[in-house]
Parts: sequence; structure tokens; C-alpha cells
Amino acid sequence: MSAHGGKKAILAALGANAGIAVAKFAGFLITGSSSMLAESVHSVADTSNQGLLLLGQKKAEREADQLHPFGYGRSRYFYSFVVALVLFTLGSLFAIYEGIHKIQHPEELNSAFVAIAILLIAICLEGYSFRTAAKESRPLKGNASWWNFIRTSRSPELPVVLLEDTGALIGLVLALGGVGLTMVTGNPVFDGIGTLCIGVLLGIIAVILIIEMQSLLIGEGATPVETELILNALVDGTRIERVIHCKTQYLGPEEILVAAKVAVPLGSTISDVATAIDEAESRVRAAVPAARVIYLEPDLDRLSADRPGSDRPGTDLQAPDKP
Repeated sequence: MSAHGGKKAILAALGANAGIAVAKFAGFLITGSSSMLAESVHSVADTSNQGLLLLGQKKAEREADQLHPFGYGRSRYFYSFVVALVLFTLGSLFAIYEGIHKIQHPEELNSAFVAIAILLIAICLEGYSFRTAAKESRPLKGNASWWNFIRTSRSPELPVVLLEDTGALIGLVLALGGVGLTMVTGNPVFDGIGTLCIGVLLGIIAVILIIEMQSLLIGEGATPVETELILNALVDGTRIERVIHCKTQYLGPEEILVAAKVAVPLGSTISDVATAIDEAESRVRAAVPAARVIYLEPDLDRLSADRPGSDRPGTDLQAPDKP
């Protein structure tokens, strides 16, 4: 994910959620709807979340130093994890509390048509935000499903925005249903039920985000496709015959660490090995541009000595012949 693409989706969500939060709070003050209040807090949480995502991107741009020699790329994972916690605490728990309270102590709604109008406007704004995030995600998603993209993406911002917007749209529909049923039946309990459903929905989304961001924060390896490309690029069949083992890890959304032990032919000179390593690194970076940090350990391909017809001596690396 390019920083430009991710930032565009975040800014679109930030603007939409800020405007929606103001409108919802106004609607709550006019109508007294608990669904509107829950959605207001939800929008405030979402607006804060976009700010945290932007802060994470800014922190990740810092240059590597002695304390953090691999850079600050994982700052984006950390702030996305905080976003999940904010969504859970400010959004889900408050909505669940408010919903239970309004079910136990229902209150009549005032000017319910105002709430419905605000919710319909909010649906349009959230739809714009979701459309922007979906558009930015499509080049990365490819033929994968949206769920698979969210589960496997190593870039946190777009999955976070997509899940937030999805939750916001469903939450608005639930709020609309709660207010509408209250108007039709005259029973304000439905408003509390809508609020409770919003809280449960936000809790589910928050748990999904917490699990995904925690996994990224601990450190995930390259995707299966990237791993295959890396392994194929390491081997040229001449100077590097095979990969003994290889480990990868994302240092940030756009930077992969590659550490591999590769087998070089018996009888290789130090000069041969140095050339093989340089060429292998170039091939890997060409195949997977995100593989910026590469450490390769050469080892003798002792298996070749066991192959029929092999006459290469089982000696250690040889220095180049002196003139």
C-alpha cells in the first residue's frame, strides 16, 4: 500500500466521521435517542481513530537510529492496535451500557424525524468513506475476497478503515431501525435494543481488529506468494544451488527482513560467494521490492558430494588463487 493511497482513505474517513459526529450529537440533543447517542460516541471514536492512524504513519517515517536499528515501521501496527482498543472501549462498551440502560428505563423520543434525516445523511457520508477505502484497496486485494484481504494484509490502515466503515454503515442501519420501530410502535424499548445491537457489533469488529493488529505487532512473515518469489529468486542454479532455510518478517508494512542460509557449490572461492550473494540480493529485491533488509549466510552444498558422479572435493571455502 502506498502511503498516498492509505492516507487518502484515512483523510476521507476523518472528514466524514467528524461531520457525522457533529450531526449525530445535534440529533441526540433534539430527540433524546439513545441510538443517536451511541452512534455519536461511535463517530467520535472513529474520528479519533483516523487521527491515530495518521499519527502512526508520521511516527513510522522516522529514520532508524541506534535504539531502533530497523526503523520505526511498526509504529503503524501499534497505533492501529490502539485504534482497536479505542473502538472497543469508547464505542462498544458505552453503547452496550447505554442500550441496557434504555431498555430498563425507556424514554420517549422527541422529533424522531430529525433523527431519521440525520441518520440518512450519515449513511451517505459513511458510504463515501467506505467507497474511497474500497477503491484504494482493490489494487492490493486482487482476486482475493475482502475478508481474506483483511486477514492477510500486512498494511494495517486500509483494513482498519474498511472494518470501521462497514461497522458504521451497519450501525447506522441498526440505529435507523431502532428509531423507526420506536416511531411505528410507540415503544421506546426498540431504541434501546438498537443501541445494544450497535454495541455488540462494535465489540465484534474491535475483537477482530485486536487479533489482527496483535499478530502484526508481534511480527508476521511474508505472504505465501512473496515467500515463493523470494525462494525462487535466491536460487540461480549455478552459484547458489538451493536454499537450506529461510525466515522472513515484516519490519513495517512496506519493509521485509529476509534471513536465509543458502548452499553454494563445493570448491567455491570467496570471490564466487561474494558475487553470488550480491546477485541473489539483487534478484530478491527485483522480485519483491519490499524485501529491503537481506542477510544471507552461505554454506557448502554438501548434498552435492553424495550425488552420483560428483567429483567435487569436500573442502571448505577456498580463497582466490594468488597471481
